[in-house]
Amino acid sequence: LTGNSIVNVFYKDDVQTALEYLHQCFAEPDTVHHWELRMVRADGLILWVRETARVVTDTQGESTALIVCEDITEIRQLTEQLSFQASHDALTGLVNRREFEHRLQRVLDTARNEQTEHALCYLDLDQFKVINDTCGHVAGDELLRQLGSLLQKEIRKRDTLARLGGDEFGVLMEHCSLKQAKRVATKLRKAIEAFRFVWEERSFAIGVSIGLVPITATSMNTIEILKQADAACYAAKDRGRNRIHVYHQDDTELAQRHGEMQWVAQINRALEEDRFCLYMQTIKPLLAHADDTGDHYELLLRMREEDKRLIPPGAFLPAAERYNLSTRLDRWVLDHAFDWLLGNPGHLERLAHCAINLSGLSLGDDEFLEHVIARFEETGIPPGKICFEVTETAAIANLSSATVFIKALKELGCQFALDDFGSGLSSFAYLKTLPVDYLKIDGMFVKNIETDRIDLAMVKSINDIGKVMNIRTIAEFVENDGILEKLKEIGVDYAQGFGIAKPQPIESMM
Repeated sequence: LTGNSIVNVFYKDDVQTALEYLHQCFAEPDTVHHWELRMVRADGLILWVRETARVVTDTQGESTALIVCEDITEIRQLTEQLSFQASHDALTGLVNRREFEHRLQRVLDTARNEQTEHALCYLDLDQFKVINDTCGHVAGDELLRQLGSLLQKEIRKRDTLARLGGDEFGVLMEHCSLKQAKRVATKLRKAIEAFRFVWEERSFAIGVSIGLVPITATSMNTIEILKQADAACYAAKDRGRNRIHVYHQDDTELAQRHGEMQWVAQINRALEEDRFCLYMQTIKPLLAHADDTGDHYELLLRMREEDKRLIPPGAFLPAAERYNLSTRLDRWVLDHAFDWLLGNPGHLERLAHCAINLSGLSLGDDEFLEHVIARFEETGIPPGKICFEVTETAAIANLSSATVFIKALKELGCQFALDDFGSGLSSFAYLKTLPVDYLKIDGMFVKNIETDRIDLAMVKSINDIGKVMNIRTIAEFVENDGILEKLKEIGVDYAQGFGIAKPQPIESMM
């Protein structure tokens, strides 16, 4: 080092900083100074060093800077690595959700302080589960890595791309108008649409649903912005997937979804606090069947508010269906129904059949099927006394899994009813495929059969088909004696509705 300028020792980008530190050192000669910066070794390797410096004055009154350097390169690298890991996704190397939310807060502060406009994109892959299920999680991980690289090339340099979790990505576009953000979102959608993922000589096409939210001075907070983006993304999925939906304050569709998201929290809380209860509604036989003596009823689910007020299922079930909570509710109903029947052996003895509703999601859930079978084995409840109801639309939407599910439980002796029959476009075409015991005629046809000849003909045709196929029929929405008489004339087997009996707590059966 002898004869070298100290400028040559420091890394070029830190020279100015080093000179400022030295100047400060001489300006305050009685203070010991500490700083960290980069130096260059003789072989060109860059080192991070922690320097301790003080000014030494000799007997002649001349001042010299004495600097002791400690190599902290490894410590610095570890610190940077830990910092990177804390703010980035391990799989894709993209910014993670925590860092994304931190940057979103900074952008929101800028929007408020400077009255600027920004935007957030929420991306959810449309066919990711197909690849995960058919090729395995290793393939799914590789797809996410490739898409991370692909999306990074399509955004602007100052934008932030993050993996928010699972197959969801976020793009934070700073100083970006909504019009410009739409163009970027369209580029991202088209890039993913054109992308082909190849795994073990198989090629997969995927799509993406995108929710777009403007960020302005009037935006509420980061949590609300992310909720709006999530709701807009799901709206894009509902409209057919592989498209963009822009959030607007007056969007009634998103307002409905936001309301459903509030229900999700309430449903989870009610499950944790056991605030659901079972009601029953009588099903009245209209024709005499030799094997048909005893009680017939359908079990209905109600939620109790914390103030004990009852909430009907129509308020919370749509949210449960949309946000994959319906199987948890089905399991709750099944378990509590079986426990109640087991605790009331006298009632179980005189029971003809108890109808329990199942969602479309439960039909395709192997674990749920195993749970149902296990409960029959544990409790000893006769399977022939239990009739599972599935809606026609759910059965058709999950036709193959519904058929497997129904056949598996019918082998035990369970019965099945196809609910809301007649509401689908191809009801009769699918009827041959589904081995059900009962058809529940959709109430929209039943309630007007006294005055509407078309509805009367529809109910009669469904009943006739049922008779030919040896399937018994149940009419819903029977609200008065006039409807009841029409149903008897037609030859419908059972009737259910307020004209027969209103729903009552299951305890009323004791």
